[in-house]
Amino acid sequence: MEKHILITIGRQFGSGGKPVGDALSQKLGIPVYDNELITEAARQSGYSPDLFIRSDEKKRSFFLANLFGQTSDVRNMIGDAELFRIQSETIRNLASKGSAIFVGRASDYVLRDMKCLNVFITATMESRIKFVCERDGVALENAPGIIERRDRIRAKYYDFFTQRHWGVASNYDICINRSTLGTEKTADLIIEFGKMRGLI
Repeated sequence: MEKHILITIGRQFGSGGKPVGDALSQKLGIPVYDNELITEAARQSGYSPDLFIRSDEKKRSFFLANLFGQTSDVRNMIGDAELFRIQSETIRNLASKGSAIFVGRASDYVLRDMKCLNVFITATMESRIKFVCERDGVALENAPGIIERRDRIRAKYYDFFTQRHWGVASNYDICINRSTLGTEKTADLIIEFGKMRGLI
């Protein structure tokens, strides 16, 4: 019987967590879900993907339109908690159907009652700046501020919905600095560790 492999990847912004997920997907022959979760969650819920994109790994205090009682736009009628619930159900449904790798979206918490290998990817600031500049076309002088802001947003989202602290080592099975080994060897190390744990 084929092993049911579930891997969750938390990551600092610009650390290369998605490329590591892609490398794991190729090496293990199982699907990786990142932005695909948005499309799937939208499909299952019937809401527009744009609604999930606007809320992706962000925690807003409220919708301003709700404050003034305006309900003409669907975005005013569904809050962040409901979007998180829908996306969490999507993650759990995919996990129950077969092996998968999930990038971000507090997936380690969402699947906390399932047997998962929970990974956190970090990298040096120098490496993250280079990665973000190359991937997103960001000016070198703007990259540090963007990285710090996106990390704060991810932390706020994760901390609010999980009642844990984002990036804290004790939340994960293994934390790896991708800039030390590079993408491929980081994926190899994760697989080796997962086999030692009996999860791969």
